[in-house]
Amino acid sequence: MQQIIKSDHLTTDVEKAIQNIRHDKLFILTDENTHTHCLPLLAETPLLREAKEIVIPAGDTNKTIENLSRVWQLLTENGATRHSLLLNLGGGMVTDLGGFAAATFKRGISYINISTTLLGAVDAAVGGKTGINFEGYKNEIGAFYPSESVIISSDFFHTLNQAAILSGYAEMIKHALIHSTAEWEEILTYSFDEADYSKLNELVFRSVKIKQDIVEKDPYEKNIRKALNFGHTTAHAFESFAMTKERPVPHGYAVAWGMIVELWLSHRLCGFPKEQLQRTVRFIRDNYGAFPLSCDHYETLYEIARHDKKNIGDIIHFTLLGNIGDVRIDQTTDKELLFEAFDFYRDSVGL
Repeated sequence: MQQIIKSDHLTTDVEKAIQNIRHDKLFILTDENTHTHCLPLLAETPLLREAKEIVIPAGDTNKTIENLSRVWQLLTENGATRHSLLLNLGGGMVTDLGGFAAATFKRGISYINISTTLLGAVDAAVGGKTGINFEGYKNEIGAFYPSESVIISSDFFHTLNQAAILSGYAEMIKHALIHSTAEWEEILTYSFDEADYSKLNELVFRSVKIKQDIVEKDPYEKNIRKALNFGHTTAHAFESFAMTKERPVPHGYAVAWGMIVELWLSHRLCGFPKEQLQRTVRFIRDNYGAFPLSCDHYETLYEIARHDKKNIGDIIHFTLLGNIGDVRIDQTTDKELLFEAFDFYRDSVGL
């Protein structure tokens, strides 16, 4: 199982993590942003002086087979073997693509995720899901292949703007909703106006623990790990739709908006309490704004959702909630009710 390292001394912890894995050659994958803003924070790590850096373009639209092929190519050209080690330094795009490169190169090499975004720390870096986007669909090609360890350091969070913090925070809202009322209450009372990083770090590590506990029980998403998909069926439809319009949206924002849709479905189909629905929706509306959506888009979103990996046949599967902490996996609905949920979403965010 992945080792989650809560790092208080970044260079020391990275050094130890590398030393714990026997390897012949060391590679580090960055994107253009993490090469500039994050790699310098590791400059004092002695073992990294011998590492070969691979840089790919930044942004989720670059999580493509072309950039995956480039990573394979540079690993090959620089003599990587089955015993080489890859460090992924970045957010979800880097850890998803780098993890899949590691999973497939010579049938699998070891890798470490060093998460540089809040979203990556609480979501993509943990749990072993790797992949790339394909033909306009999010994470369409991928594999379950956990990293040896995940290093989470608040040193990187100070470099993030508020939009990047909010993007990660949406996954923390989700973890709270599937876990407990106490966690949900605390998550909804955090203020972004005066960012308290020590408080944020505490919430982050509790959130990661919620995810890790679920993944350990069900690493290949046969059962309870589907709890982590709450909000994501709709979110992936929003993201894929936005990509077709060449106006990509941050993953966490899509998850926040997706949770509005799926909380309403939870209320209608599973009796999720109205007060908790309204409080959560209000928090999301006040902090995340709105995904621009009109009635004309419903049919397209429905077709995208039908293509989701979690479905069986053409039936759209949702993870819904009977209450906070009461997860109901493999729930289905018809097109008419989903369109009503889109109506609720639009009303909630003022469209």
